[in-house]
Parts: sequence; C-alpha cells; structure tokens
Amino acid sequence: MPTMKTKKSATKRIKMSATGKVMRSQGGKSHLNGYKARGRKRNLRGTTVAAEVFVKTAARMLQGN
Repeated sequence: MPTMKTKKSATKRIKMSATGKVMRSQGGKSHLNGYKARGRKRNLRGTTVAAEVFVKTAARMLQGN
C-alpha cells in the first residue's frame, strides 16, 4: 500500500501545539493595512487556536508526518 503523504499546503499554514491543539495564523493582515488601527494589526500577529470542527480535518492533512 502506498505511503500517506502530507498535504504540503497544510504544513505551511497550520501547526500542532505540544498539547495537540491545532494552531493557525490569523487572516486580515496582508493588504488594506493603511486604514487599520495599529493595535488591530498588532493583535493579528502570532497564532491562534483553530476551531474544533477543523481539528479532525487538520489531523488528516498532517497525517503523513
């Protein structure tokens, strides 16, 4: 049987935390930044926990690791 391959696009967008949570980067920060407040852009930095409904899908996409 062939090996399970990782979805490479998923590895670039989502990460698993040490406790098993799915972490994702926040959207809305790559264009039209001129009118957004400085604090709003600052709060979009970093990662956040993905929704619970996405966990099963994310685990399947990262299964090849």
